[in-house]
Amino acid sequence: MSLRVSGSPSVVAGPRLKPAIVALALSAYVLIAEWARALVLTNTRSIAPVLILGGAALAVAAAGWTLQALGLGSSRFGFRVLGGLALAAVLLLPAAVRAGSAPVLPAGLATAAIAISIGEELAFRGALYAALDRFGGAPLAILGSTFIWTAAHALSHPPAFLGAVAAAGLLLALWRWACKDLVGPIIAHVIADLAL
Repeated sequence: MSLRVSGSPSVVAGPRLKPAIVALALSAYVLIAEWARALVLTNTRSIAPVLILGGAALAVAAAGWTLQALGLGSSRFGFRVLGGLALAAVLLLPAAVRAGSAPVLPAGLATAAIAISIGEELAFRGALYAALDRFGGAPLAILGSTFIWTAAHALSHPPAFLGAVAAAGLLLALWRWACKDLVGPIIAHVIADLAL
């Protein structure tokens, strides 16, 4: 069923309505998943299971998308890995200039950090980016995924840190756009979460 745009019987809104609904639904889903995880973490001592389950819940957002649409193709894999390492270096620059900046993540949380990093990338720069790109093109995908990413972290990060969260999201979204790649952002995010 198609909806006709009023005043223009030859223009059909149906083909644009579905991508909008998918983008809106994915935005709501990832926000709810991230906020729920942040709220549960404030009331529990079981950090690792909550992060692992949160990562799995976010990874569900990628269900139904092709690997190509998610940016997970296998072409230029070496370039993608190298890009991920370079992105990680950029993400870690602020920590590198701090005195005594050594990783503070307890070894038992490494699996949890990896799970949440991969889940967030599949959700934000994978499925959400693809849905926004289908609906409004690359500018909407870059800015929209960055905005939703930042809003999703509003409950889990101090307000003063949200600028850095937005900058990281923008950098990863720009890589996703420029290279049509999600492998690099996944690698960078995992390294950054393990190191910070």
